[in-house]
Amino acid sequence: MASVCSPLPLSSLLPLPVDFKLSVQGNQATEPVRNSHVTENSLMTGLSCVQWGRRAGEEMGQESAGIVTSTGTNPPTYTTLKGMGLVNTAFKAEDLLKLRNGNLGIGHTRYSTTGISELQNCQPFVVDTLHGKIAVAHNGELVNASALRKKVMRHGVGLSTSSDSELITQLLALTPPMEELDTPDWVARIKNLMTETPTSYSLLVMYKDVIYAVRDPYGNRPLSIGRLVPISKLHSSGTGEADTEGWVVSSESCSFQSIGAKYYREVQPGEIVQISKNGVKSLSVVPRPEGDPPAFCIFEYVYFARPDSIFEGQMVYTVRQRCGQQLAIEAPTDADVVSTVPESATPAALGYAQQSGLPYVEVLCKNRYVGRTFIQPNTRLRQLGVAKKFGALTDNFAGKRVVLIDDSIVRGNTISPIIKLLKEAGATEVHIRVASPPIRFPCYMGINIPTKEELIANKPEFKDIAGYIGATSVRYLSVEGLVSAVQGGIESRGKDERISTKTTRFGHCTACLTGKYPVELEW
Repeated sequence: MASVCSPLPLSSLLPLPVDFKLSVQGNQATEPVRNSHVTENSLMTGLSCVQWGRRAGEEMGQESAGIVTSTGTNPPTYTTLKGMGLVNTAFKAEDLLKLRNGNLGIGHTRYSTTGISELQNCQPFVVDTLHGKIAVAHNGELVNASALRKKVMRHGVGLSTSSDSELITQLLALTPPMEELDTPDWVARIKNLMTETPTSYSLLVMYKDVIYAVRDPYGNRPLSIGRLVPISKLHSSGTGEADTEGWVVSSESCSFQSIGAKYYREVQPGEIVQISKNGVKSLSVVPRPEGDPPAFCIFEYVYFARPDSIFEGQMVYTVRQRCGQQLAIEAPTDADVVSTVPESATPAALGYAQQSGLPYVEVLCKNRYVGRTFIQPNTRLRQLGVAKKFGALTDNFAGKRVVLIDDSIVRGNTISPIIKLLKEAGATEVHIRVASPPIRFPCYMGINIPTKEELIANKPEFKDIAGYIGATSVRYLSVEGLVSAVQGGIESRGKDERISTKTTRFGHCTACLTGKYPVELEW
């Protein structure tokens, strides 16, 4: 999901690589912030901020991609590009040139949780409202989508897709009771949405010359804000508000550096942030029901996020390293070397090696041109991905006992052929250590774990999981160990003076591990 907002034409901004949920708001400079030329091979900075910012987070979605830009005028002109596949295949240079007159833009990459994988479900969605067009990009999955669908249709609103994200767009188009007829109250509309559905969503809403960044009250899905700064000051610690060339919003902060932006802060759970030519302004923080803690998805730390992203004041890489250290304490073993299933498990493997005193070596070579297997839409594609994904670095482990660290075992499609590969290449033993607990329950909040039957931890074979996958032994990190590793480095929420919030508590959703969902599920 990505968005760009600037008082300058997007064609005035420097060509840089992009992919993801990203929002950029330029300052009021009268001169182009960056190079003003546009060619087929040199795309604009503003669109780069959408397209390359989205590519930087493309592990979040590999099925479809979309970009919507707006002139920001009254009334605005919207231009939409959508395509199936990865960003670099969905869009060509000549396609992106069609967006060059926009001053704002939002983009999105998708893998399907609700709704089938086809172009009509590709985001962002654009709809007419009483006060003009809005464009909406959504990361997450509504826990009460079925009930909401019926409610929206009872109002006489037809739905053209099977995506729950369209429901959000239609709910935002409804006029709330407190709104005056001639003036749209987007804070009231967003609050009305939050009363209709508690989770799970982070949103970008584009209207005229403003982008609203929104996170649900439970903070289940991430959303971060960054500042565009001069390239010469990108790695400087002395940049201030005067150096700000624009604002960006992304589901992961890893998107920022590739477009010349610096991490600023997270959108807090329940917060509504306005991004305009006047900067970033927190408009409201919608509280959770009394007694409910936040429920940030712990699986973002385990697998889904890129290791250089920052959540809750800590880098994902560091959290995964702590998970590996805790795993070595809970599940030691006699072995000769420690290695990893690259690449998301590498920090945990380094932590395990550090804690255990065993040497770390690489035993697998990853084909970087194969996408992530977990988020492929069906089992056959996942299995084919595994077969093409790894090669064995035989000289590093032949004749040795290997401790192989994986970040998670979801369906069991990936790990078994890897173990077979290592044994055939000369490993005498392969001990599997998993830096997260067994996943036993489906996720209904945006991660593609749709049925309990698919999960290896729920199959009869799990009683002898080592024999089933061909390993010498298998041990998992405990739920308590994972929570401890995640929460051990979180900075106090109360230190951030840029927003006002009544709570400094933190909490995490562990529903896929424990079956304890943060809210009551509706069917």
